Amino acid sequence: MTFMAGRRGWRHGDQQAGWPWYGDQLADRRARFADVALAVVATVFGIVGTRGAAEQADPSRRGLDVLAYALVVTAAAGLAARRRWPLVTLGIVGATAVAYLARGYPYGPILLFLVFATFSAALRLPVRRSLPASCALMVGAFAAHLYYLDQDRWFTDGLALTAVSSAWLLVPWAVGTVLQGRREAVMRIREEARRQTAYEQRLQIARDVHDVVGHGLAVINMQAGIALHVLEKRPEQAAVALDAIKRTSKEALEELRATLAVYRSGDPAPRRPAAGLGQLEALVAATAESGLTVDLDVTGDPVELPAAIDLAAYRIVQESLTNVLRHAGPAMATVRIRYEPGALVLDIADDGRGHGTTPPGHGIAGMRERAAALGGTLDAGPRVGGGFAVHASFPVAE
Repeated sequence: MTFMAGRRGWRHGDQQAGWPWYGDQLADRRARFADVALAVVATVFGIVGTRGAAEQADPSRRGLDVLAYALVVTAAAGLAARRRWPLVTLGIVGATAVAYLARGYPYGPILLFLVFATFSAALRLPVRRSLPASCALMVGAFAAHLYYLDQDRWFTDGLALTAVSSAWLLVPWAVGTVLQGRREAVMRIREEARRQTAYEQRLQIARDVHDVVGHGLAVINMQAGIALHVLEKRPEQAAVALDAIKRTSKEALEELRATLAVYRSGDPAPRRPAAGLGQLEALVAATAESGLTVDLDVTGDPVELPAAIDLAAYRIVQESLTNVLRHAGPAMATVRIRYEPGALVLDIADDGRGHGTTPPGHGIAGMRERAAALGGTLDAGPRVGGGFAVHASFPVAE
């Protein structure tokens, strides 16, 4: 859906595509609703709980009045902003709680609101901001206690009040800080895993593009050489070679599009089937048209392979034949595929002039990495008597 469809249609298309902004917006709305619901529940609980606490309170405490209930409701309402503005919530709840204690009202749910606000601030704010605020709140609560007490009780009750205030506020702050550190550690681990996955995906794309483009260009180069060689003496054969170049380039482009489409969300399904050993005969036929004689032999009972192993086996054969075209000169290649109990074995060999050296570039290293990533092995090197050989093996569950 394009932008010309209008703002409403654009957003609808984004929602259907699963754009991140839409998921974040929906999660934000749910969080706001949850906070408002919490504030409503806290208000009801605060009013009922404060009334119950007053019935069993110390007679020395002040009786409830309109101001007491107003402070409780204000503290409960302040919890609605605990996610977006945790420091504001802590300030509102702290100020109302200090005023409540200074007035000498009975202890009640407002102290639980204070604990929850402290915990929320520690969970969502850095230590350099949450710790000073919590300490200031602890000092304020301590001062409010002393303000209501008689001066002759300050010394006797001061130590107890300090211990209670510290435990009542610093413990939830410590718990929130620990949980915040754990959450940040989990997020760092997930972000690292995401980066690693993205890196591996890019590496896989690079390998596939290397194999597709490398093989296609090798075939095109060989056919172009044939066309130039026979252009004047046998123009009809040059036309056949040019037609092979056209067909090879078209197939390479389609396979490249299909390869890249796998890694692009929202792209339509590729028109070509996924590369695998099922396309091996077509690969051998295309290679043979370039002048390289290829003998294909498949033994054993074929089994349905995992997609990753099927693709890796195909790419190894493709890269091996590409190396033969590039480096072996006039040669004949053999491709042996063996389905053994619990294993898939590949043997690609040629009798060209590639003895004594390993083909330059990253092809061999890439094939070895493909095999190792799937628990397999790959060996490549010169053959005794001339030529080059590649041997790969993949574990396959029976």
